[in-house]
Amino acid sequence: MTAADIMVRFAIPDDLAWCAGFEHVPPVVIARKIGLGDILVAERAGQRVGYLRLEYLWSLVPYIALIWVLPDSRRQGVGGALLAFLESTLRAHGHAVLMSSSQADEPPPQAWHRHMGFEECGFLAGINDGGVGEVFFRKALR
Repeated sequence: MTAADIMVRFAIPDDLAWCAGFEHVPPVVIARKIGLGDILVAERAGQRVGYLRLEYLWSLVPYIALIWVLPDSRRQGVGGALLAFLESTLRAHGHAVLMSSSQADEPPPQAWHRHMGFEECGFLAGINDGGVGEVFFRKALR
């Protein structure tokens, strides 16, 4: 299958259990975010293969809080399809920038961000378990 076989859509209430399975936040929060249109789901051949949760920093700046692709679907364009759908949606709503981050000890996700056009823009030390820092990324949407 190719990246063209990937369909991205906004999550619906029927997706709640699947989406909540990737999260450390309570299902009630995921349900609320589904209602707000802040959760995206990627499907291939009718099967869910990817998930993205959007947050807003200061209630204004879109931030990818979590992007997850099933292990057997990675490196097949699923993350890129989720990102493209999100970027298009954010542009249509007038947003000029998208933020994201990755733990400092996770080189592959950092490489993915850079490959997708994000630029490193900051670092928070000791924010994660074990004192691991977080690398922040910014991508212009205009």
